[in-house]
Amino acid sequence: MNAQQRLEIFRRLSVAIPNPTTELKHSSTFELLIAVILSAQATDKGVNIATDKLFSVANTPEAILALGLHGLESYIKSIGLYHSKAKNILLTCQKLITEHQSQVPGRRAALEALPGVGRKTANVILNTAFGEPTIAVDTHLFRLGNRINLAPGKTVLEVENKYLKTIPKEFMQDAHHLLILHGRYTCTARKPKCGQCCIADLCEYKAKEFNPAPDSAPRGQA
Repeated sequence: MNAQQRLEIFRRLSVAIPNPTTELKHSSTFELLIAVILSAQATDKGVNIATDKLFSVANTPEAILALGLHGLESYIKSIGLYHSKAKNILLTCQKLITEHQSQVPGRRAALEALPGVGRKTANVILNTAFGEPTIAVDTHLFRLGNRINLAPGKTVLEVENKYLKTIPKEFMQDAHHLLILHGRYTCTARKPKCGQCCIADLCEYKAKEFNPAPDSAPRGQA
């Protein structure tokens, strides 16, 4: 895929998705951090249901720490792996209080030192909360990188590095959310909606399925 194709892909995606941002509900960087930790192997919708109740009673490191393990688990038990996530969140809250004056740090190394925070979570926080042009490769971005041929790679880090090298600079800030939302609602895992895709003619996915039967009239692309 050449640079002109990539530029046009992101141009079209930015038109189709005019407000590319996270769907995790939050009103502070700390709330975003907790929501992202909870979102591992869980849906944003499920996380939002849990955090809506949690954040109404505890939305600071001190308040969540005061809930204790069982108290925190009572709010997030509908989320997968809630027990280990609760432990990590409490440890993270303690670390934020003792090492960062209860503030979420804006440095990668400090973020990745927090329990339950890996490279992907750190990238989300850096991009969404601190405005850094980072790329957090989740299942959607990994799939799209290889399927569309935007950033093919066998590992998450390989795909991330290719995205960073090839995404046009003017779209780097929003690329993460543009790709997530495109992958979530259009270029879905099991049955991509190629007939509704704004970049179908630029995509290099060999198994695109938007053509009608041979004896049918041609169908236009969305």
